[in-house]
Amino acid sequence: MILTEQKLKDMKPGEIIATGVGTYDDVVNCEIMWVAKRGDGYHDWAIYYLQSYQSIYKIITEGDKMFTNSVIKRLVPCDDEAFNLYRR
Repeated sequence: MILTEQKLKDMKPGEIIATGVGTYDDVVNCEIMWVAKRGDGYHDWAIYYLQSYQSIYKIITEGDKMFTNSVIKRLVPCDDEAFNLYRR
């Protein structure tokens, strides 16, 4: 699936877009769990992460936000319009 602006508009506020677990050496040197989530109001989105095996709720509320463009695009493939809606 490729995330598009239209798909973001069609999602409910706060909807989980994708989740995953993996080792991402260009971000942190340990295994992390990440959650991509649509914004609660506007149709923007963000990816949050913590060390692996945390609850999705904890990752969303206490996790670090992903800011590395190449990692964002690798975790959630998206077109340019959706990428421009990423909440920084």
